[in-house]
Amino acid sequence: MATIYTYRAANVRKTWMMMSMFLVFIVFVGWVFAQAMETPVVLYVAVAVAIVMNTASYWWSDKLVVAMTRAKEVSFKDAPDLYRVVENLAIAGGLPTPKLYVIQDPAPNAFATGRDEKHAVVAVTTGLLGRLGRTELEGVLAHELSHIGNKDMLVSTITVVLVGIIALLSDFFLRWMRFFGGRGSRRGDGRVQAVFLLLGLVLALIAPLVASLMRLAVSRKREFLADASGALLTRNPEGLAAALLKISADPNELRSANHATAHLFFANPFKGKDAVSFMTKLFMTHPPIEERVRVLREMGK
Repeated sequence: MATIYTYRAANVRKTWMMMSMFLVFIVFVGWVFAQAMETPVVLYVAVAVAIVMNTASYWWSDKLVVAMTRAKEVSFKDAPDLYRVVENLAIAGGLPTPKLYVIQDPAPNAFATGRDEKHAVVAVTTGLLGRLGRTELEGVLAHELSHIGNKDMLVSTITVVLVGIIALLSDFFLRWMRFFGGRGSRRGDGRVQAVFLLLGLVLALIAPLVASLMRLAVSRKREFLADASGALLTRNPEGLAAALLKISADPNELRSANHATAHLFFANPFKGKDAVSFMTKLFMTHPPIEERVRVLREMGK
């Protein structure tokens, strides 16, 4: 019989299996481009640039996101109930108590960010504090603390780096084709070279989209993992399931959210037309609420 522990272990396996597939895909794309261009240098340069760019954003992620969402830091004196809940969950999870922030917004939601456990931030909206009961609030905060404990910011940064590598490789290859017309040194069989050029052109066009979709798939798996870890932390999957249903039924759209920060929030911050648009569905960062609730309730059986 499946338990909270087996769900958590399964999500860990699935995440790292997808990460491995992502790495294999990048190696394959880089190899094809190197064969077509008859030089491996482009792969080395793309890897170096992507790592430098994305490591910088990872290092200052907490400050950037707090500024973008206009969250305000609160102390124990400002929000004693919130502080106690987070502190108790952090102790139960073996984590330092993160900095706490509140966003003045009627839409119930929350997020966690920060490069590691010692520099973590948890933010909640005033709507979340006003709408949820104690057990529901514990479920949401346990989910967010699980993101910190599971090092999801690190995993997210790694996947962004991988997407960046693919984008740089594809852009460089297309520019090379435009300026040089695929003319290389023509060593070896010309027909084999032509096949690599054609394959490289196809990959240059579709690889960035494939890489982005793989990154989003990893993100959705991390949400399932945070749900399972949060339920394990509170020993109450139903509290988290009830919070998801209540948040999804709320009509308010989070005013401070945008597509750059949407993946950080506990639930999809967009409502109405934005929530059902083709682009939003295609690039969903969260699993459907119904599926998350179903899995949580199966854990509680």
